[in-house]
Amino acid sequence: MPAQPQDPRLALVERFFDGTGRSYDAMVHTATFGIDRLWKRRIVDLIPPDARRVADLACGTGISTLAIARRLPHCHVVGVELRDEYLSIAREKLRRPGQPGNIEWVLSRAEDYRSPVPFDCISSSYLAKYAELPRLVGNAWDMLRPGGLFLMHDFTYPPRRELVLLWRLYFKALQVLGGPLFPAWREIYHGLPRLIEQTRWLQELPAELQARGFTDIRREDLTLYGSAIVTARRPT
Repeated sequence: MPAQPQDPRLALVERFFDGTGRSYDAMVHTATFGIDRLWKRRIVDLIPPDARRVADLACGTGISTLAIARRLPHCHVVGVELRDEYLSIAREKLRRPGQPGNIEWVLSRAEDYRSPVPFDCISSSYLAKYAELPRLVGNAWDMLRPGGLFLMHDFTYPPRRELVLLWRLYFKALQVLGGPLFPAWREIYHGLPRLIEQTRWLQELPAELQARGFTDIRREDLTLYGSAIVTARRPT
């Protein structure tokens, strides 16, 4: 039987992130001037404080997963990640003294993950631009409790000309300065701005949510339109 062609989304993730696991936390903090921490904090703030089960899709090295688990110690948090390289680092973090004990790690592509036990919230950061949104939204509907919250955060392309100029200057600086210093990140520095400019996740996701039956669909723009959060609820 001939080999099946690889999903181009998975191929893109592999090209971008191969060999970047050990430097991911430091790089995402440095490259965003620490703003990533503010974005993650906002994500955690939006999760219902009485949530008992939360799924963090495409959890990477567990930055947001750990933040959710610390904020909600009564909650069972499931971190789902495609790359074993990243999940190994997340597991290492959890073995350090003083870490929360309410986390479960799962090696899986976000679109393939299923849970027989429903969630009160399903969240993700930096997944939307790579995801097969119809399948992801459909699975989220099936796994959420009635009234449960769906939340996606990702980069966005600025809507105003002056912000676009600033945005392009920022990525140019990363390419010129960061590429030679951190070769493992060269693909991201050059490929990510093209992907952000081309993706339509911010338009496609609300349409998919509405078509599937989600309600209370909201969008929150962050930090000079550098990223956005889209939330929606499964009706009770």
